[in-house]
Amino acid sequence: MRQAMVWVWLILAAPMAAIASEAGLKLDRLPADVNPNDPVSLQRGAQVYVNYCLGCHSASYMRYNRLEKDLGLSEQQIRDNLIFTGAKVGELMKNSMDTRDAREWFGAAPPDLTVIARSRASHAGSGGDWLYTYLRSFYRDPSRPTGWNNTVFPNVGMPHVLYALQGEQALRTETQLIYRPGGKKEDAIKVEVTKLVVDKSGSMSPAEYDRLVADLVNFMVYMAEPAQQFRKQLGLYVLMFLAVLFVLAYALKKEFWKDVH
Repeated sequence: MRQAMVWVWLILAAPMAAIASEAGLKLDRLPADVNPNDPVSLQRGAQVYVNYCLGCHSASYMRYNRLEKDLGLSEQQIRDNLIFTGAKVGELMKNSMDTRDAREWFGAAPPDLTVIARSRASHAGSGGDWLYTYLRSFYRDPSRPTGWNNTVFPNVGMPHVLYALQGEQALRTETQLIYRPGGKKEDAIKVEVTKLVVDKSGSMSPAEYDRLVADLVNFMVYMAEPAQQFRKQLGLYVLMFLAVLFVLAYALKKEFWKDVH
């Protein structure tokens, strides 16, 4: 009986530990000017996604023709710039990689990314913040099969597909001195700090790369719930309608009960 209770507690504690670990993760925030209402950012993010992500990661709950409606693209622009798999405009955004080949090459099939921005939301921040930090946190690690690792997702199986743009980062440990208020120099505490530094520059400056990643993440946040903006707008209209209806209902109630009161 006691052993069974121990197993129950372990099962219950596992998700709590995962939440605690996620909550302790410091995430970088998406730039404030990046939002799903910016069609230029979404168009750029879609272009980055199909060029760098769709080769391995499908978005099999999203159709190309939805981009025509929401991103302000023409059908011809979608054909010329976003479809490289021979798919039709009305089809789902699937890659051409065979699942069996993917398992053989990578050990597991790369996950579908349609709703990754929603699934990665946690107490530590939004799913967009997690993706933004993750895509900027790759570093060279010769001990890994791909030669890459990530500070946000340790021992990740995915290589850094954007390294030619960002450059190669290295994980460095530095010693910093922390002084107490009013303390002397000899009383300072030495602390080991690990941080990422650019070891080899890429084709983009850090600011340019951060902006490109922000646009990519913006598209992935939109893709996770394309109707989000319409839903919020519709909710506002419903609240306005209910407010007007409340006034009319209250006036009708006073008219019906005026002789009673």
